[in-house]
Amino acid sequence: MATKKRASEGEPRVTIQRAPAEILYADELEKLRAEDEGPKPPGWALSLRAARTFVLGDEGRGIRRKVVCPPSLIDRCLVTLATSRGLLLVGEPGTAKSLLSELLSAAVSGRSTLTIQGGASVTEDQIKYSWNYALLVNEGPSPRSLVPAPLYMGMRDGAIVRFEEITRCPLEVQDSMLSVLSDRVLAVPELEGDDAMLFAREGFNVIATANTRDKGVNEMSAALKRRFNFETVFPILDHQAELRLVREEATRLLQKSGVPVAPSEDVLDLLVTTFRELRAGATEDGTGMERLSSVMSTAEAVTVAHAVGVRGWFLRGGAGTPADLVEALAGTAAKDDAEDLRKIRRYLEQRAPKKKGPHWEAYHAARGLLPG
Repeated sequence: MATKKRASEGEPRVTIQRAPAEILYADELEKLRAEDEGPKPPGWALSLRAARTFVLGDEGRGIRRKVVCPPSLIDRCLVTLATSRGLLLVGEPGTAKSLLSELLSAAVSGRSTLTIQGGASVTEDQIKYSWNYALLVNEGPSPRSLVPAPLYMGMRDGAIVRFEEITRCPLEVQDSMLSVLSDRVLAVPELEGDDAMLFAREGFNVIATANTRDKGVNEMSAALKRRFNFETVFPILDHQAELRLVREEATRLLQKSGVPVAPSEDVLDLLVTTFRELRAGATEDGTGMERLSSVMSTAEAVTVAHAVGVRGWFLRGGAGTPADLVEALAGTAAKDDAEDLRKIRRYLEQRAPKKKGPHWEAYHAARGLLPG
């Protein structure tokens, strides 16, 4: 009998950088499935109530909250997925649209990896199916030579398909989804008989995302829009809620990076306040100021907090400092507009001195670390 090969003691343990939601939260999903007594739509792994709990959390049951958004948004998303309409999540970059689509897919189907990443180079066969050309030449078109793509697999298995950044795809690729969303059928004209038509199984649906900053890149046709229910995901409005989320996610990422030191609360306060004020174009007391053209989202704030913690630990063996934050901000803000870097410099020169606390003083003192 074959046995699994054991790794030698000196061999490094293989880890993945980012586990999908169904692996990362496998214990929570199993717990919810075991306790779920609510009615389930056909083909769903969880009831709507259990899926809602998975996304929004329940502290008493040991289910962590995974996104910060109005509960009514999650309710509307789940109801849409239980109908024949697709779900389109729209919003500013970094508002957790992709994370929300992943969590919803994991809750509904138990898998979130049937993903199409939109872009200018995406073709129809990358969405639906392609062919193993060696088998195609030898045997001709057959189910054996067909290579299923995410949409084909989702219809065949009755699972949610995620279409990220759909408006970045060419119009003809977008409109190839029309018959799938309308009739729940995918034609495979190269095959014959029953194999020539793939009918979607119960549980199949599509969650697409679209970035409002990309509006007009490849505007969706009116026909395709009618096949989706639109839900807007807004930035987090509450300062403390955003601070808590950045703290939790940055701590998790730092642990994965081998950093045992928790992020500094003072540095997190600087980071979240800076992002919120530059994003809104106003200070917390309502004073108007310049807005950045760069995306100053919660997701970007988490990335910066992670970078600050990595700098502090691996360069000095401690937590990140306000000076580390200044250095990390440069790469976040000045991506495609040099004026944004000047706006950050003015923020540090003019706004930071008006804030109270030694961490704001250190932040102001480190302004010279900005390049240029």
